[in-house]
Amino acid sequence: MKINKKVLLNTTKMWDGTKFSHLNINNPEVTVLKITVPVGQVLKMHKHPLVNIAYVKQGTLIVKTDDNKTVTVSEGECLAEVINKYHYGRNAGNIPLELVVFYIGEKGTPLSEDLVEISDN
Repeated sequence: MKINKKVLLNTTKMWDGTKFSHLNINNPEVTVLKITVPVGQVLKMHKHPLVNIAYVKQGTLIVKTDDNKTVTVSEGECLAEVINKYHYGRNAGNIPLELVVFYIGEKGTPLSEDLVEISDN
């Protein structure tokens, strides 16, 4: 059987068009999370102080920033998350949303910081 390789993401920018900047990491740490979001669930408004890439294993994710920029990411797609910018996501599909998220940053840096819980209704 032939090995198949497909580039899912290769970028110098976050999804909102902002370039990655000052990625000097002296004591790097990588964390990978599998996140399952129930149908209709809206995540809290939050921001990330480090680089993170989300892979949508199943479902549809809509992400919206506090300045109303929006992106939709579907099964099999990747997203270079915004850094130090408040945003939230929601499961926009009719099945549980499954994400695999890769975080890369300075050891001990929190993965995210919550602001408030919001409703997308």
